[in-house]
Amino acid sequence: MSFFISDAMAEPVAGAAPGDVPFFANPFFMLVVMVVFFYFFIIRPQNKRNKEHKELMSNLGKGDEVVVAGGMIGKITKVSEDYVVVEVAANTEIRFQKNAITNTLPKGTIKSI
Repeated sequence: MSFFISDAMAEPVAGAAPGDVPFFANPFFMLVVMVVFFYFFIIRPQNKRNKEHKELMSNLGKGDEVVVAGGMIGKITKVSEDYVVVEVAANTEIRFQKNAITNTLPKGTIKSI
């Protein structure tokens, strides 16, 4: 069908070399921007949370009131290397891995609930 319509050819832009792209469109620059983005918005906050959780686990002690990953609240009665025994009700103790402890509560929180 090109014999009915003549092809329009665009003139090259004066002053711009063919294949010349702006700096921000450079693939290497875009890769650097993505790496920086992932570092500040994903990797760094995750490392900070992991560091805080390790510190929390190392500071657990008898008598601390804690929240377990399932949402249970209790008081620690015994701490070993990898496990803690949490009293969740009167004369009801459950053994959890230290990793299951998500947060510590201020003293007296269980009585106020």
